[in-house]
Amino acid sequence: MPCSSIFIRTTAMTMSLRPTSLHSYISPKTLFKPSLLSFLANKNKTLAFRSLHHCYSHLPIRLRRHGVVTCSRASSRTLGLDWRTDPVSYLQQQNSNYGRFAYQDESSDDSDREFGSPHEQMCGSTLENIDEWRWKLTMLLRNKNEQELVSREKKDRRDFEQLSALATRMGLHSHQYAKVAVFSKVPLPNYRPDLDDKRPQREVILPFGLLGEVDAHFRAYLSQKCINGKCLSENSLSRSSSSGSIATDEGLYKQQEPLVQNSVMLRILQRRSLQLREKQQDWQESPEGQKMLEFRRSLPAYKEREALLKAVSQNQVVVVSGETGCGKTTQLPQYILESEIEAARGAACSIICTQPRRISAMSVSERVAAERGEKLGESVCTARGMKGRDTRLLFCTTGILLRRLLVDRSLKGVTHVIVDEIHERGMNEDFLLIVLKDLLPRRPDLRLILMSATLNAELFSSYFGGAPMLHIPGFTYPVREHFLEHILEMTGYRLTSYNQIDDYGQEQKWKMQKQAQTLRKRKSHIVSAVEDALEAADFREYSYQTRESLSCWNPDAIGFNLIEHVLCHIVKKERPGAVLVFMTGWDDINSLKDQLQAHPLLGDPSKVLLLACHGSMSSSEQRLIFDRPEDGVRKIVLATNMAETSITINDVVFVVDCGKAKETSYDALNNTPCLLPSWISKASSRQRRGRAGRVQSGECYHLYPRCVYDAFADYQLPELLRTPLQSLCLQIKSLQLGSISEFLSSALQPPEPLSVKNAVEYLQIIGALDENENLTVLGRNLSMLPVEPKLGKMLILGSIFNCLDPVMTVVAGLSVRDPFLMPFDKKDLAESAKAQFSARDYSDHLALARAYDGWKDAERHQAGYEYCWKNFLSAQTLKAIDSLRRQFFFLLKDTGLVNSSEENCNKWSHDEHLVRAVICAGLFPGICSVVNKEKSISLKTMEDGPVLLYSNSVNARVPKIPYPWLVFNEKVKVNSVFLRDSTGVSDSVLLLFGGNISRGGLDGHLKLLGGYVEFFMKPAMANMYLSLKQEMDELIQQKLLNPKLDIQVHNELLLAVRLLVSEDQCEGRFVFGRQLPAPSKKVAKKETPLRGGGGGGGSDNAKNELQTLLARAGHGAPAYKTKQLRNNQFRSTVIFNGLDFVGQTCSNKRLAEKDAASEALLWLKGESHSSASDLDHMSMLLKKSKKQNKKRS
Repeated sequence: MPCSSIFIRTTAMTMSLRPTSLHSYISPKTLFKPSLLSFLANKNKTLAFRSLHHCYSHLPIRLRRHGVVTCSRASSRTLGLDWRTDPVSYLQQQNSNYGRFAYQDESSDDSDREFGSPHEQMCGSTLENIDEWRWKLTMLLRNKNEQELVSREKKDRRDFEQLSALATRMGLHSHQYAKVAVFSKVPLPNYRPDLDDKRPQREVILPFGLLGEVDAHFRAYLSQKCINGKCLSENSLSRSSSSGSIATDEGLYKQQEPLVQNSVMLRILQRRSLQLREKQQDWQESPEGQKMLEFRRSLPAYKEREALLKAVSQNQVVVVSGETGCGKTTQLPQYILESEIEAARGAACSIICTQPRRISAMSVSERVAAERGEKLGESVCTARGMKGRDTRLLFCTTGILLRRLLVDRSLKGVTHVIVDEIHERGMNEDFLLIVLKDLLPRRPDLRLILMSATLNAELFSSYFGGAPMLHIPGFTYPVREHFLEHILEMTGYRLTSYNQIDDYGQEQKWKMQKQAQTLRKRKSHIVSAVEDALEAADFREYSYQTRESLSCWNPDAIGFNLIEHVLCHIVKKERPGAVLVFMTGWDDINSLKDQLQAHPLLGDPSKVLLLACHGSMSSSEQRLIFDRPEDGVRKIVLATNMAETSITINDVVFVVDCGKAKETSYDALNNTPCLLPSWISKASSRQRRGRAGRVQSGECYHLYPRCVYDAFADYQLPELLRTPLQSLCLQIKSLQLGSISEFLSSALQPPEPLSVKNAVEYLQIIGALDENENLTVLGRNLSMLPVEPKLGKMLILGSIFNCLDPVMTVVAGLSVRDPFLMPFDKKDLAESAKAQFSARDYSDHLALARAYDGWKDAERHQAGYEYCWKNFLSAQTLKAIDSLRRQFFFLLKDTGLVNSSEENCNKWSHDEHLVRAVICAGLFPGICSVVNKEKSISLKTMEDGPVLLYSNSVNARVPKIPYPWLVFNEKVKVNSVFLRDSTGVSDSVLLLFGGNISRGGLDGHLKLLGGYVEFFMKPAMANMYLSLKQEMDELIQQKLLNPKLDIQVHNELLLAVRLLVSEDQCEGRFVFGRQLPAPSKKVAKKETPLRGGGGGGGSDNAKNELQTLLARAGHGAPAYKTKQLRNNQFRSTVIFNGLDFVGQTCSNKRLAEKDAASEALLWLKGESHSSASDLDHMSMLLKKSKKQNKKRS
C-alpha cells in the first residue's frame, strides 16, 4: 500500500492554523469555495502525508531543496481533508494565502496553554510514540516521492531525542525547529524559514502626503517619457553585446605580441637578445655581481639548477617542492631567464611568476631585481609597476594573471608560467590550474612550473598526467618534539576536569560555562575528529599519573593553565631563546596574556617580555615581535597561525603548539561562512615546528598526544572547498568556459554541487546571470572589476546615481581590513571614537566613509598621523583604501560609466539617503530584519534565523535601531552567526533597491526573496513601488548598455526615488502571522454589509453574522472564551464545530469577542469583502457538507 494513501486516527487537539511554507499563495479567483468549506462538519481526524513535488513547486530554489511531507494534526486532523479523494481542496487548504487562514497570535503568557497541564502532557507513552514513528519513518523510506515528515505534535517534541536517534539508525536526518520536528531523507539546515511563524511580515506606512508628491514626480516623468519616446527608442537601438570592449582589449594585446614570422622583427629580436646577453655577462663579471653570485650559490636551490633546467626543457609541466628558505621563489625564475638569455633567446622569453599575495609579489620582484643588478622595471617588474621594453620576468598575483586571461585567452607571447606557493590551495590558484590545464594542449610551446613549499607534489603531478617532480631540500636546524604525554611525564603536571577550563574573564563568562557544559554533554567536532585515535592509543609506557591525566584531557580546551605551566618550565629550566606560542584567535591571545601577566614569574617585566601578534594589530605593534629583548629577558610571543609562514621571528628557539587554528569554512547547507577552531594539518604542524629551528636547534611542545597528530589530515582543505564561489563562478562565465558545474567538476578537488548551486543562485539574484546561467549586461561589467560581485555592483550603481565618492570609499574599505583599531587596553576609547563617526546614522559603512574623509582633510594639512592616533585608525589601511579608490575610478572610467570629471559623478554624494540605498543595492540579499524589544533587539536572516551583531559594529552598542532592516556585507559563524558590519535601511530603500519584488495573493501584498519577506500596504502604494522599481531597473539597464546616456534626462524619476527613500520615516510595523495590515482590515470590516440592509459595519455585527451563518448551516451558537492578559488587555477565542479562531488583543471583553468573530468570518469567506448572496451561498455549502458527512458516518 503506498504511503500517501495511509491515514491514522489521532486524538483531537486544539486547532492552530498556520502556513507551513512560503510557497502557499492561491489567488481568490482560483479558490474553490465548496472544497474549502466542505470540511467544517467533518468529524474525521486524519494524519496526512504531503508530496514533495506538489507542495514545493512555488518555493525559491534554495528552499525547494527540502521537500515537505506534512504530518501535523494542527493542519489536517480536524479538517479531515483526504487529498486522495479531494486533492484540489486539500492542497488549497495547505497552500492558500494569508486571507484564508485563522491565525493565533500567541504571546509568551499563553502560548503553551493549549497543551494542558504538565500532568496531562506526560500521559502519552513514549514507547508507543516511538513504535508509531518507526512505522511512519519506514513508510517514508519506502515512498520515493516523499522527502520528509513534519510534525507539530507536542509529544513528538517531548520524545525528539529518542526519535532523532531512531531516525539516525534508519539513515534519516532530523532537526527540531522551535515547535516543529522534521525527519528527512536529506540533511537539514539549522533554520527553515518555511517553518517559521515569525518570519518578516511588514506593514508599510508612509508619511501623510508623501505618496502624492512622489506620484506627481512620477507622472511628470511618464509624460516626459512619452514626449521623448522617439529619442529613447533611438538610444535603445544602441544596445549591443559588451564583447566589443573585450575584442578591443584583445587587439591591444595582439599589438604587443612579437611577430616572429616577420623577418625584420626576427632581426630586431636577435639584436635585443645579444644586448641582453652582453648586459648579463657584464653584471656577472663585475665585483658586485661576483659577490651576489657567491651568495646565490650558497642556497640549496643552486644544487638543483641543471636538473631543473633540463626538466623544463624536456617537459611541458614540472612540479617543484622545496621547504621555506631553499631559494626556489627567487632563484628558479632567474635560472630560466638566465638560461634563455645565454642561449640568445632572451628577447623572445616572457616569464610570468604568480604569488598568492601582492606584498609577496612586490618583495620578491625587488629582491630578484637587486640580485640581477638592475632597477625594478628593467628585465624584472611587477604588474603594478612600469613595464620596460626589455622586461622579461613579471611578478604578479594570481588574480592579475586571471584578468589577463579575460582578454588574452591563449597567453600569446608568454613562454613560461610559474605558479608559486601552490600548496596554499587558494581559490584563484586552483582555478588557474583548471584554465592552464585546458590551455596547454593548444600551446605546446608554453612551459608550466608549479612550486610548492610542502611535500604534496604527487597530487599536482597526477593532475597533470604524471608530470616530473623535483625536490629542493631546505636548511633548518634540528628540532626536538615533545607531545602531550611526554610533557606531562617530564613536568609532572596533572590534568583534571577543572583545570582545563580556560579563563576568559568576566566579560566572556559564557565561554567558560560552555566549556564546562561540553565536559558533560554532546561531543564537538573537535572531539569527534580524534575520538577513535584516542581510544586506540596505548600509553602503558607512561606512569599511572600521566595515564590518569590523559584520560581527563579535554580536546576542546586550548589549555591556558597547561600553557602557563609549560612556559614556567621553559623560563626556569631551558636555555635562552624566544618562545612562540601558537593560539587560535584574538580572544584567546588576550585572555591568556592577562592570565600570564598576573603570574609572579611570567608577569615580571624584568624577566619576561610578553607580546602578541595578530592580523588585526597595527604594523607598528607587530614590529615589536622582531626586536631582540635585553639580556636576561625572555621574549614570549602569542600568535595565530599567521606566524607559520607569513612572518619569521629569527630568535625563536621554543615553540608551543596548541594544535588548533580558527579556519574559515563554508557551510553550504546553511549558506553560511564559519570561523571555528579546528585541528591543523600535519603540514601546518611541521611548519610550526620549523619555526624553532631557524637560527639554532630548538624545542617544540605539542599540547596534544602523538596519536592525535597521527590523525591529522596531511594538508589543509583547499579554499575552493571552504569558501563561497560567487566570484569564481562569475569568472568562469566571463572566460566563456561553458557550464559552471561541468567546469568545476574538473578541478583538482571539485567543490560540492550544493556550493556551486548556491553561488549560481546568488548571481541570479543580484542580476549577474540570467535563468540560463548566461552573463547579463550587469554581469559583464562586474566581471571587469577586481572585487566581489556585490561590491562591484555597488560601484556601478554609485557611478550611475552620481554618488561615487562615498561608495568607492565603502567598497575599498570592505576590500581591505578594517581601518578602525581596537587596542585591548583602550577598547572603550576606540569604540567611542568610532561611534562619533557613525553620528547616530546606524551604519558602519557611512562611519567608514566619514573617517576616510576626515583623514583626507587632515592629510591636506599634514596632520594625517595625528588624526589616526587620536581616532584609533590605521594610517596604513587608509592609504590602501586611498590607493584602491584611484584604481576603481580608472576602471570605471575604462568602462565609460564615468568621465574625466569627478564632479559629475559626485553630484549627489552629499545625499546620505541615496548612498544608503546604493549600499543596500550592492549588499542585497544580505538583509536582516530588526525588531526592537523592551530590553533587546531581535535580528533574523533568511539562511540563519536569529543572528547577532559583531561587537565592533556601531549598531551593537545602541539600545534601539530605528530602521526595520539591516544590510550587511559579511556574516560569520563562530559560536553563533555574527554580522560584522551593517547599515540600517527603510522599507522604501529595500523595496526599490533590493531584489525582484512580486505581488502576493492580496491587493497591497508584495513579496521579496521568494516570499520570505512580505510587505502589506495600500494597493496604490504597492502599485507605485512596482512602477518605480520597473522604471528604475530599465534606466539602469539602458545606462549599462549605453554608458554615454545622460541620466539627468530622467530627472523626474530620480527625484521621485530620492524623495521616497529620504522621507520614509519607518513608521510601519512588523505584523507576524497577520494576513492584512490593521488599517486595511478595519476598512474591510466596515464595508461588509448586513443581512437585511441594516446600518453599521461588519465589525459591529460580526457576532450576529457568524451566528446567522452557523444557524443556517445547522450548527449551534458559537462559544466565546475570553481571558484577560497583561496591561488590562483582553483576547477572545470563538469556538464552533471543533474550530478555534483567536482575535487580536482589545481594550475590553466585548471588542475582543467581536474581533474573534471577525477573524472567523474572514477565514470562512476566504476574502475581505462579501455580499448578502455570499452569506446565503455559504450557508448552503455548510448544510450540504453536513448532510454529506452524516451519510459517510
